[in-house]
Amino acid sequence: MIKQKILVTVDNVIFTIIKDQLNVLLIKRLIEPYKDMWAIPWWFVYDNEDCQTAAYRELEEETSLKNVYLEQLYTFSDPKRDPRGRVISIAYMALVSRENVLIKAWSDAAEVKFFPIKSLPKLAFDHKKILDYAIQRIKRKVEYTNVAQYILPSKFTLSQLQKVYETILDTKIDVRNFRKKLDKLNIVKETWDKEIWVQYRPAKLYKFIDKKVKIVEII
Repeated sequence: MIKQKILVTVDNVIFTIIKDQLNVLLIKRLIEPYKDMWAIPWWFVYDNEDCQTAAYRELEEETSLKNVYLEQLYTFSDPKRDPRGRVISIAYMALVSRENVLIKAWSDAAEVKFFPIKSLPKLAFDHKKILDYAIQRIKRKVEYTNVAQYILPSKFTLSQLQKVYETILDTKIDVRNFRKKLDKLNIVKETWDKEIWVQYRPAKLYKFIDKKVKIVEII
């Protein structure tokens, strides 16, 4: 019989948009290995839970959010990825609206905060590899599905929606073509509310018609 001593973790790549920049949540490690370095939020899978349950638990601990968009990315299993021993990581990607997030540093972290993906510190373990994989996933995902809604407030302007696509894909989008595509797809609707506390003419607010993830090629 082959005996294995392998530990399993979940690593949550948590994306949001802040000031028109795609951001990711990182924790500053409190203990060795890689003490004082930044890392993706992660923790070990408990004996009585599956990986997805562990990922949701970790997500709630870091952001105070439940029932947000979460999908499994990839399994990272390099035997040397953790200097303490053999640790396999099941990586997940979460999309959250910044207005709903209440971040909190738990026992394994000295600090927790969002970083723009274009201005990242050096990351511990193989977390740069995991993050690079997640960035490519979110770019592909927004091109052919409606997941962009999970990074927006529940009500938003069409300009805010377009900016999400421009920010994630790192490209400019023609306004007229974007609006025409939205009308054709019929995936958002007016809420009859408008922006408040703005110094310009308030824009109409919209919401997605269907909260389920589905294929919609907006771009």
